[in-house]
Amino acid sequence: MSKPYYITTAISYPNGRPHIGHGYEAIAADVSARFQRYMGRDVRFQTGTDEHGLKMAQKAREVGQTPKELADEMSSYFIDMCAKLNISYDRFLRTSEDDHHKASQAIWQAMKANDDLYLDRYEGWYSVRDEAYYDEKELVEAKDSAGNVEKLSPQGTPVEWTVEESWFFRLSKYEKPLLDLYKAQESFIQPDSRRNEIMRFVEGGLNDLSISRTSFDWGVRVPSDNDDSKHVMYVWVDALTNYLTGLGYPEKTADFEKYWPADVHLIGKDITRFHAVYWPAFLMSANIALPKQIFGHGFLLSKGQKMSKTIGNVVDPIDLADSFGVDQLRYFLLADVNFGQDGSYSAEAITLRCNADLANSFGNLAQRTLSMIFKNLDGVINFDYQNGADDDALFSTIDEVCQKIMPNAFENLMFSDGIEAWMRAVNACNQYVDDQAPWGLKKTDPERMKSVLMTLFAAIRDLAIAISPVIPEKSAAILDQMNIAGRSFADLCNDDWKKDVNGFILEKPIPAFPRLEMPTED
Repeated sequence: MSKPYYITTAISYPNGRPHIGHGYEAIAADVSARFQRYMGRDVRFQTGTDEHGLKMAQKAREVGQTPKELADEMSSYFIDMCAKLNISYDRFLRTSEDDHHKASQAIWQAMKANDDLYLDRYEGWYSVRDEAYYDEKELVEAKDSAGNVEKLSPQGTPVEWTVEESWFFRLSKYEKPLLDLYKAQESFIQPDSRRNEIMRFVEGGLNDLSISRTSFDWGVRVPSDNDDSKHVMYVWVDALTNYLTGLGYPEKTADFEKYWPADVHLIGKDITRFHAVYWPAFLMSANIALPKQIFGHGFLLSKGQKMSKTIGNVVDPIDLADSFGVDQLRYFLLADVNFGQDGSYSAEAITLRCNADLANSFGNLAQRTLSMIFKNLDGVINFDYQNGADDDALFSTIDEVCQKIMPNAFENLMFSDGIEAWMRAVNACNQYVDDQAPWGLKKTDPERMKSVLMTLFAAIRDLAIAISPVIPEKSAAILDQMNIAGRSFADLCNDDWKKDVNGFILEKPIPAFPRLEMPTED
């Protein structure tokens, strides 16, 4: 039986249309999910939208809609984005759905049963944009456009002094258990820079956390004995519970028993605290197993700047995919950005990288090899040949990359490292073509020409399978032309496929990666 693997993205806040940062996280999670399926795992992949909270209620008033109408409209744009970017999720969860309300109320009752909730009065700083509370010591001061000094959150967002009745969670009770967790399981928070930040935060002391609001009603209602509660849940109690909802919680469903605890919550670095402090504390309180890892990736910057509506550099991922191609965009984002760190993109950078790696290197390798087979061997695939030393050396390089280096890198979410190794193998193939010069062997040594072309045919098959989690459509297009059926890691590691392909007649090949034109303006 294959080993289960459960991966989630953060659920996106849909008070506006998706931007490329949302697409970046969805693509990274999708590549990981596809890779794990490729490795034979039983994968569950969940994404969705976080639709409650004051920010959504305020936005709905601004545009003359109810919060539900706004959520319905905006969530559809995120679903469209996932469809366009070829995101292979198993469930797109919306927190406004009934089963999520049930799950959120169940975890609330479990925490209350553990005596971790109490009613009190909240007075403090709150950021509507972050949906987060901040201590005075966390705030920074800055001057507004008029020169007045204002207080801002650590994220640079406005804060307001809030006073209202609230339910509190005894977060202070979990300070030591959390620190013990971080020390016992160093991989729980990754990368290490995020782990160190969170440990310093918790070591500074934890205050109990306000987890309900009465100033608005767009959210999951706090359960009460007589069903008259004025409180709705603090959005992060509601939002974080989505990871359980998708598996059927609070019922002990087959999916819950199989996939929980999650293998990784893939999130942006700005919400690491909520996932690495609040979430495990909630789960400890509710006596639910903890996820295995929280991975906080970096920001995707536009020409070195954080995306902002004020600056006007927010980019629609669907527009980028239409301009450059879906697989080209997927490839660039994971090849060019060291996952876990901040990365930058521009139209020029996408064009240069994709032309160099995909069009000129791998695409050209596949196209000229298949074209030579079509022209010089009448398209017939025949593995009745003897390997030479140069052929064996090339296969050794490709096996090392495709069967060892890439799987190890992708397993650890080191996508750019894996792709860099893949490109070394592609370059080795192109160097082999130049060294062997099969175009000159037809008259002088036709048998050697056949062995060179069949070596390259096999190499391209391996390279296309190995990179398929990143560029699934283009890899499939190449493998379809080659009549390759088995496309998993297990298939990659044996030669049985040659029996099925032997005798196949290749049709005139179609280029997979046309060159991109350099944009005239970004």
